[in-house]
Amino acid sequence: MLRGAGVRGTAADWWRDAVVYQVYVRSFADADGDGIGDLAGVRARLPYLVELGVDAVWLTPFYPSPMADGGYDVADYCDVDPMFGTLADFDELLARAHSLGLKVIVDVVPNHTSDAHPWFAEALEAGPGDPARERYLFRDGRGEKGELPPNDWESIFGGPAWTRVADGQWYLHLFAPEQPDLNWRNPQIRAEFRKVLGFWLDRGVDGFRIDVAHGMIKHPDLPDTGLHQQISLLGRAELPYFDQDEVHGIYREWRELLDSYEGARIGVAEAWAPTSSRLARYVRPDELHQAFNMALLESPWSADGFRSVIDDSLAANDAVGATTTWVLGNHDVKRPVTRYGDGETGLRRARAAALLSFALPGSVYVYQGEELGLPEVLDLPEEVLQDPVWERSGRTDRGRDGCRVPIPWEGADAPFGFGPAGSWLPVPPGWARLSVEAQRDRGDSVLSTYREALALRRELGPDGLEWMDAPAGVLAFRRGPGFVCALNLGSEPVSLNLPGRLLCRSDAGTDWSGVLPVDTAVWLAG
Repeated sequence: MLRGAGVRGTAADWWRDAVVYQVYVRSFADADGDGIGDLAGVRARLPYLVELGVDAVWLTPFYPSPMADGGYDVADYCDVDPMFGTLADFDELLARAHSLGLKVIVDVVPNHTSDAHPWFAEALEAGPGDPARERYLFRDGRGEKGELPPNDWESIFGGPAWTRVADGQWYLHLFAPEQPDLNWRNPQIRAEFRKVLGFWLDRGVDGFRIDVAHGMIKHPDLPDTGLHQQISLLGRAELPYFDQDEVHGIYREWRELLDSYEGARIGVAEAWAPTSSRLARYVRPDELHQAFNMALLESPWSADGFRSVIDDSLAANDAVGATTTWVLGNHDVKRPVTRYGDGETGLRRARAAALLSFALPGSVYVYQGEELGLPEVLDLPEEVLQDPVWERSGRTDRGRDGCRVPIPWEGADAPFGFGPAGSWLPVPPGWARLSVEAQRDRGDSVLSTYREALALRRELGPDGLEWMDAPAGVLAFRRGPGFVCALNLGSEPVSLNLPGRLLCRSDAGTDWSGVLPVDTAVWLAG
């Protein structure tokens, strides 16, 4: 059965098969020497992304912020934090990207603001019952004197999701206390965010990645969950603060706004949903253009697990006329090399999984450093950890800093060309061999495999996926008459009778004898 067939991306719908590269701005490139990545640094490195073969760049938040959660606590949605540069720097980056043929997607963080946002300061000063408090979710507490939180909700980062203020009321924060949740049933919030989106659309951005897109509407009764435990950031449970039906009305409004601008401007949901079909609701024709599909990222390393995810994802998106996305990593999860076993095993599997994801119908998101085969940094000194998860968990969960270490560019000494001086997180000395400079001219490097595969990917047509017969532990599929992908997720090498000449191997081999090694993917023309 053919799945995932659709129109190949054109200028009008470029996102359908685009390769989008996530830039975690703090850790990409530092132009001014303060040890923190910035917009000027990103601009200077854009030619590298063109060389890599991506179509678009997604920038993590660069707005004014106290940095309680790495910039996902926004104090001003229409400016640039001085640590990242200025609005002029952003405009120059955008113009340079467009001149190189790259689209630019920016993060928008609508579920919550920073507690340093003027709205929250006004709400605290105004007191209970004032309209300023209606921008957020303030509630009276339970107990004889209101001393208990309004319900049992837990923060994604650990601990209670409620904090009490001086006048006795409590406010909701699904993440850190410095990130109070907005009340999206308040018409003023909806109107203000339309202005925010318009501000960046007027400057020329090509779209928005929407943080916590599934969480903006909470159940009106704020009922207990009964779970009494921390909800994982990757939790897929049906919860009264996730994936409420009412959230889709917001995205219908946003789609109308996006469609009102010339050119193809897109919305991409970071949405966690219990099922593929629930996730596909975010990309119905009158809503957003894409939603991050984290199911492959979460799947165990098995042929059955991968195939089930691929089938479910393609079927759910086909049902609403959308293409799916494929994601193996981002700034919130362990890097694929480490997640798949670390060391040589993890690296082989990460390379093979990347080749698989590039071969699938739809678009693919690459997190910076995946193309270098970077592992998670598991031994960062405790004194440098900045992720709020570390403190909120009572220092039992080291959080996400390990996947946010600045990427190595060149040279023999850390931070390997990241900037003129040091780096906000220490770069391991051993990463000299993983730098862009060290890998660029090596035909067997991870970087070379990515460049080769992404160049070949541009030649794939719009044909959907058709599974082929294969031994246990092996996935093999055809995309149209001229392309075959096979991946061995089993424990032994497998002989395959597959037609065609070798296009690309995840292990950078140059021949095809019909034997597929363990943890290896191949592309064939035939």
